[in-house]
Amino acid sequence: MPTNAVIQLTDIHKIYHTGEVDVHAVRGVSLAIAPGEFVAIMGSSGSGKSTLMNLIGCLDRPTRGNYFLDGIDVSTLDRDALAKIRNDKIGFVFQGFNLLSRTTALENVEMPMLYNHQRVPSAEQKVRAEKSLELVGLAARADHKPNQLSGGQQQRVAIARALVNQPSLLLADEPTGNLDSQTSIEIMGVFQKLNDAGITIVMVTHELDVARYTKRMIILRDGMVLTDEKVAARLIAESELKNLRAAQEAVKLA
Repeated sequence: MPTNAVIQLTDIHKIYHTGEVDVHAVRGVSLAIAPGEFVAIMGSSGSGKSTLMNLIGCLDRPTRGNYFLDGIDVSTLDRDALAKIRNDKIGFVFQGFNLLSRTTALENVEMPMLYNHQRVPSAEQKVRAEKSLELVGLAARADHKPNQLSGGQQQRVAIARALVNQPSLLLADEPTGNLDSQTSIEIMGVFQKLNDAGITIVMVTHELDVARYTKRMIILRDGMVLTDEKVAARLIAESELKNLRAAQEAVKLA
């Protein structure tokens, strides 16, 4: 595993105790995600992908194993320390946009800085929020409230809000789940642009068409990593297989 990994998991387990039954949600997952990667985590219901996302996002702690986030061992941190790590190191984007309805896009983006343990001056808050909105192509809508924005625009605001504290990692949980196909393509284009700028992104999705916009796909089954491969290599293999089948059909027809 690379020593400079943003995420480094070693033999991570998560066991939930429900009465007399132990549920092994994550079973011995080890993986590393380097700076600048764009990773999709996939799996069917019950595969452990949501639990793994919660562990990576410091919303939960592993039963055993080690998790280093940006070089910090977060496996045994208490609740307050985890909250600080989440605010400093991680930006979250969810399926629901979770915007405050009575505040403008700019004010929604400024919100995480109010909870930053290192107080950000008001003038700097505005500058950073404007820059984040510019990154997602929404600078011209800074004074609009959520009900004046389309679903895609609201998700862009949510992405800008996740970026405003300049996190080491952007976590996206089904970020296109509430969007139509065309808007989903536009939002994935935003994520690709951010990744091209060097931002590390980990995304949970059940949609293969969405995962294809990423650079690496991790598929879970029964709490374990089933496959972990580069998306480009898989797409090339799929294309070659498709061409081979087409050639075989052409031979049969001939």
